[in-house]
Amino acid sequence: MPAGTPTERQKTLAIMAALKDDPVDINTLKQLSISRGGLINDDLRARCWPHLLGITVQEVNFYSEAVLKQYRDYNQVLLDVNRSLKRFPPGMEESQRLGMQDEMIKIIVQILINNPDLHYYQGYHDIAVTFLLVVGESLTYQILEELSNNHLRDFMHKTMDNTTRILDYLLPVIGKASPELKHFLQKAEVGTIFCLSWLITWFGHVLSDFHHVVRLYDFFIACHPFMPIYLAAAIVLHRESEVLETECDMAMVHHLLSKIPADLPIERLLITAADLFIEYPPESLDEEVELYRERYSTSCFFTYILSLKSGTN
Repeated sequence: MPAGTPTERQKTLAIMAALKDDPVDINTLKQLSISRGGLINDDLRARCWPHLLGITVQEVNFYSEAVLKQYRDYNQVLLDVNRSLKRFPPGMEESQRLGMQDEMIKIIVQILINNPDLHYYQGYHDIAVTFLLVVGESLTYQILEELSNNHLRDFMHKTMDNTTRILDYLLPVIGKASPELKHFLQKAEVGTIFCLSWLITWFGHVLSDFHHVVRLYDFFIACHPFMPIYLAAAIVLHRESEVLETECDMAMVHHLLSKIPADLPIERLLITAADLFIEYPPESLDEEVELYRERYSTSCFFTYILSLKSGTN
């Protein structure tokens, strides 16, 4: 009998039933991934995530270290992975952590070698380590390669143009729910850089509770690739009163928003994000996003960079 609360046991049985269907009931798995609690535990995630992504699970043969070291960004990957200590569970044996970091390097570099149109970005390793901790080396490779060619592809272009365009949906989405908050953020010229790491790491870099991170991954895998920006909008809207009480100054607002509280009501925010997406899907905002890009995006970005250089942020 599945462990957990009665609700968790009932949901576990529903997930197992969907997995036993022939063919696997993907629509039901998506609904269960999105609904409260997601896929319940890591064992079920390891079974469900491949089906949700259309992956036929197989063993992966990894390249030799000599081949991996020839990749153009190998040293950058190595540096980022070696700095990922805080992403591993407290108390993990050092030998186990070092072994998993070696696996991360192999996974990331081999994906990039096999997909030469994809470009590494700092933060990609935060996504890799999340999957590695849940499903192991071989399945992480397959899941991450599939996501890199779909959900994460916009982040893996040679330039940040596509990433910036997704970020530019943030204020239009916020504005639909709260014109006052949108006006305040535009007046402060805070831009959207504060949530860049949220987006490109699927919040893995900024949430301290690993259970929250994998819950989000259940949600994002089952949803449209733009869903992380809708969750970012939901988080900012959740903090609306706090933001509006802050001095309308770029540095002050950026500092506030760039720090995600530890006590966020994750499940409620996912409901808000889904509601925002349903009511204001990306295609309905395209025209407004283009206007925003023309009026605000570039100027805010350069203002932010100048503030960093002057030491005011």
